[in-house]
Amino acid sequence: MIASRLLSLLTCVAALSVLSIPSAAAQGRYPTKYVDGDQPGYVPSEAEEELPPEFKRTTVFYRTTEAPGTIIVSTSERFLYVVQGNGRALRYGIGVGREGFQWQGLLKITRKQEWPDWTPPPEMIARQPYLPRFMAGGPGNPMGARALYLGTTVYRIHGTNQPQTIGTAVSSGCFRLVNADIEDLYDRIPVGTKVVVRQKPQI
Repeated sequence: MIASRLLSLLTCVAALSVLSIPSAAAQGRYPTKYVDGDQPGYVPSEAEEELPPEFKRTTVFYRTTEAPGTIIVSTSERFLYVVQGNGRALRYGIGVGREGFQWQGLLKITRKQEWPDWTPPPEMIARQPYLPRFMAGGPGNPMGARALYLGTTVYRIHGTNQPQTIGTAVSSGCFRLVNADIEDLYDRIPVGTKVVVRQKPQI
């Protein structure tokens, strides 16, 4: 009788312990299996969309010889700058490619898209075969609310449904912003804009 009651008590404790552990979605984190930092279908809350102060959009002093309107991406700093002229730039916090997926170069914005569809490239499917082959644009799409396409490459500057990845290096080479920031950037930047991607900060 005592053994039976003890077993029931232990079962209840175990059940409560399981219930008290927040799920990955509740914590606003992507499961470990999503190696590219994407969790298709997850819709973040307003609280999760709130960035730490250091990654919030702001105007900063910035020295450069690039013309106003140019986008400069600093991979190591985790910032994207839009040159404003007069020694200033608008700075956005971003997420960048993880080790082995970072790059640098000079490109132009060749296309813009609101609520873009997501088609993971074959290389990503090979790493994560459980990903959907296609996902229509909308809330929960890893591409977020807007996308700016870089040249003829597979890389984009886009939104995200994983705001906690801003300031980290987890992507396959694209640059991600929270949706409020990519919407702001999208409205400022025309097709044809010059984009400079640097791995090291400008000296």
